[in-house]
Amino acid sequence: MKPISTENNFVYLTVALVLLLFIGALVDQYAGSLGQRLVQAATVLTLAIGVFSLKTTKFWYRTGIGMVVAIILVVLAGVILDLAGLDYVHLFILLCFFVWTTWLAARQVLFTGIIDGNKIVGAVCIYLLLGLIWTLLYLMIAEATPNAFNGLTQAPWYDNFPAVAYYSYVTLTTLGYGDISPIQPVARFLVYMEAIVGIFYTAILVASLVGARMSGNAPDNK
Repeated sequence: MKPISTENNFVYLTVALVLLLFIGALVDQYAGSLGQRLVQAATVLTLAIGVFSLKTTKFWYRTGIGMVVAIILVVLAGVILDLAGLDYVHLFILLCFFVWTTWLAARQVLFTGIIDGNKIVGAVCIYLLLGLIWTLLYLMIAEATPNAFNGLTQAPWYDNFPAVAYYSYVTLTTLGYGDISPIQPVARFLVYMEAIVGIFYTAILVASLVGARMSGNAPDNK
């Protein structure tokens, strides 16, 4: 396998995110909350490796043992925060991390170099990250107002993470199955804003990148 670089990092990230979301669904069905914490920690570390460490190949957590140790440390930090009653702090830290990661990814996709296949895949990666950002926003609302959503059971945020992630991506793609729905005004605001962002993102940004890529590859008829 090729080392992660600015020419292939989004391919790795997108595949890793889709795989982790799938594993999260399996874990939710069969393994419970501890498994979900492991999946969430793996997601954080995967994003850190793919986005934050592009300029070096010597990060210790790229090795198998280092990755395992890093995941355990992230899980322990999360458990300590939750046991201390700092759920909102934990969620806010995760939210800041995903927003920062999305911004760094967007800078590489939109403001550096020519449009290549990796950057088009990067647009898909940013789309997945937007779903995770709104997932955390919904979890914060659900923690603050337990009856903010219909169809969402009252449980710790890490137990509700898979269900809320599912709802976030359903909203982002405007599928709107209706099994989970917002009740409180702030929750409704976040939901329709996510739907608007999802529509305009795919209609404008991704289409523009693909068009620019095709124009760049088109033969010069002059």
